[in-house]
Amino acid sequence: MEKAKISVIQLFALMFIFEMGTALVVNYGAYAGKDAWLSILLAMCGGIVLFFVYYFLFRQYPKLPLTGYIRGVFGKYVGWIVGLSYCVHFLYICGRNVRELGDLLVSSTLSETPLLAINLTLVLVMCYVIHLGIEVVGRTAEVFFVILLLLGAGGNFFVLVSGDVDFHQIRPFLEHGWKPILTTAFPHLLIFPFGEMIAFTMLLPYLNRPQLAKRAWLGAVISSGLILSWMFVLNTSVLGIDVMERSVFPTLTAVGKVNLFDFIERLDAIVVFTLLITVFFKASIYLYAAVIGIADLFKLKTYHQILFPTGTIVIFLSLTMASSFSEQGEEGFLNHYLSIAQLIVVPLLMLVVSIIRNRFKKKMNEQ
Repeated sequence: MEKAKISVIQLFALMFIFEMGTALVVNYGAYAGKDAWLSILLAMCGGIVLFFVYYFLFRQYPKLPLTGYIRGVFGKYVGWIVGLSYCVHFLYICGRNVRELGDLLVSSTLSETPLLAINLTLVLVMCYVIHLGIEVVGRTAEVFFVILLLLGAGGNFFVLVSGDVDFHQIRPFLEHGWKPILTTAFPHLLIFPFGEMIAFTMLLPYLNRPQLAKRAWLGAVISSGLILSWMFVLNTSVLGIDVMERSVFPTLTAVGKVNLFDFIERLDAIVVFTLLITVFFKASIYLYAAVIGIADLFKLKTYHQILFPTGTIVIFLSLTMASSFSEQGEEGFLNHYLSIAQLIVVPLLMLVVSIIRNRFKKKMNEQ
């Protein structure tokens, strides 16, 4: 592993930006209709439960990443295979995030720019920052966290004073009962984005004060969940549920409607820049988790020697996984069920095995 340390503030910044990711812009939770904001809050509560599963395993193996202690739980050979599947998962989701950003830029601001040029540039910058180390990634996240807050506050302010907001459009509450809310929250919204935080099990060993991991993680989950829920309410209040359900990037559409005094307009650039920040860090964390996992599994001295070849794989995945954004959404349907296994089922299984093993050791010591 890299000999580096990050502070709890840097970890919180990384986690918060990671949770925002593409969820801030894409059509998130629309299956629940007007009550999707409530589904997001319920999924956030589920994310808190998942955190305690991940945190328990981290406390059992505080100096090992996920790919390290998964072999301690499942055994050398089975654990190695499962650990490799997580690395492949991280690379795949990294490629999806890069593709989603590329599609947004092509459809909104860079319509004449080839998708290859956008994805290639993003991945090269990601590889460069990761090559400098996790400390550089953490310090950079601290700076962009402040920028992200300023952009978010500015965008929300202009939307609220634009006169386009009608909060009556989110009523009536529970129009179709609790069933669509619960089925949307579990497991759909639980997996994306709250379950995706499992990537940080690869980074927690770098925390300089491990006892504060709980505070940073819970703070990031709760704050991001509240913001995502609010953004759905705001977007629905501006666009209405019918437009929301048809829109690919509802936040971009809602902010793009702002026109104050025929002077302040075209604020969709704020959304594009926000997504650029969040996707850059989210994809970087996935890429970093994948390369240090591969280095751990194959017992490499450093991850630097595989960083750029792995980045090439990410570029290839981002370009070939689908021919369009809508097709990518359909293609992600199978990945949804694989994510349930890797983000929920396997961690719960590891938790059960660890508890049983600890009790067995305790009884053996008592004898």
